[in-house]
Amino acid sequence: MIAIDVLEWPGVNQAFIVSFAATVLLSLAVIPYGLRRSKDQQVTWGEAMLGSTYSFGVLFLAYGMVPHQWIDHADKNLGWSKDKFLIGWGGFLKPESQGGWNPITLQYEALRDIVVVLIHAIFFGLHIFLAVWWQNRYKKSQTALSTPTSTYGRPLVKKA
Repeated sequence: MIAIDVLEWPGVNQAFIVSFAATVLLSLAVIPYGLRRSKDQQVTWGEAMLGSTYSFGVLFLAYGMVPHQWIDHADKNLGWSKDKFLIGWGGFLKPESQGGWNPITLQYEALRDIVVVLIHAIFFGLHIFLAVWWQNRYKKSQTALSTPTSTYGRPLVKKA
């Protein structure tokens, strides 16, 4: 029987996976808090300071730690550097300088940087979604309360 340690594979980096998962979970933790908080409750100074510190921490993780952990993983564990050329499966991206057809010489470092841009885009989209959700979390209840309802819960509509 062959024992395989999954955490020793070259494509697995614990620091990157934990920081990515923690950032997503901490970002999405805003939703249950926003649903629990009542509309009329005023924000105190302490809550505002705690919320801003929490937001800063999540943004630091999302745009600082997670991309750094990916770059560190790609450089050290995967060996993606400028001197390693991206030739693709079967050599279909092999550059002309090495006898291929591709006029562009691609390095793995460029692929590493593209992944960093995708990480930033994922978190940017997630944080924009959460900001819009936070601003609109009471709109559904406001429209429901503005329309008078019958004793059965149906909206009352005036006939012309």
